[in-house]
Amino acid sequence: MSRADLLKAFFLDSTVLTYVVMAAVGGGLAVRWAGTVWPPLVAVALTALLYPLAEYGLHRCVLHGRFLYKARLTASLWKRIHFDHHRDPYDLRVLFGALYTTVPTIALITVPVGWAVGGRAGASAAFAAGSLIISLYEFCHCVQHLRYAPKSRFLQRIKRHHLAHHFHNERGNYGITSVVWDRVFGTLYERTTGVPPSATVFNLGYTAIEAKRYPWVAELSAGARRDGDPRRVGTE
Repeated sequence: MSRADLLKAFFLDSTVLTYVVMAAVGGGLAVRWAGTVWPPLVAVALTALLYPLAEYGLHRCVLHGRFLYKARLTASLWKRIHFDHHRDPYDLRVLFGALYTTVPTIALITVPVGWAVGGRAGASAAFAAGSLIISLYEFCHCVQHLRYAPKSRFLQRIKRHHLAHHFHNERGNYGITSVVWDRVFGTLYERTTGVPPSATVFNLGYTAIEAKRYPWVAELSAGARRDGDPRRVGTE
């Protein structure tokens, strides 16, 4: 895949276009409501600073947590937002985040921060910044999963880390756009040497035993891989 093909596919995706519209609306409201430029700028800066921690925390504690598949009401949510992605990291149908989960999350994280420093103008500016940052996240995630060889050393590094997360050991390298918090919490591994391969890298711990106790993801995945591939539902 060429860089032109990557950019075209990315910027024409409906999810990305939605984020761009959200950023434009939020930015426009911030300009309209701002009495002075500083509170919205502070809100944007705080959003940018807090984002890597939010990305790390949600990925490690929520997406890789095992509580969502244990409840009927949230099993389908977990299946869509992360299980299917790990089961087949090259499935482009679940590469982008689901808007019904990402948009409320963006608002929940950015609006209180922005409101605290700049009222409605700050909240709008923070929401706009969050929408642009999630677009950057999705771009990095595309580079990591598509058959594209980036020339940027930064993109090369985060792609290597993320592919190790998917194909070697999922209990590390949680950061998508940054390695800072992986380093802080001791979950970063630069090389796979010395890190044992994980038996649950494709099923995230949703084994046959777990499927018997909590059958909802397995039921929703009926008809999925049955050919002995380790990514099929309910493997040991």
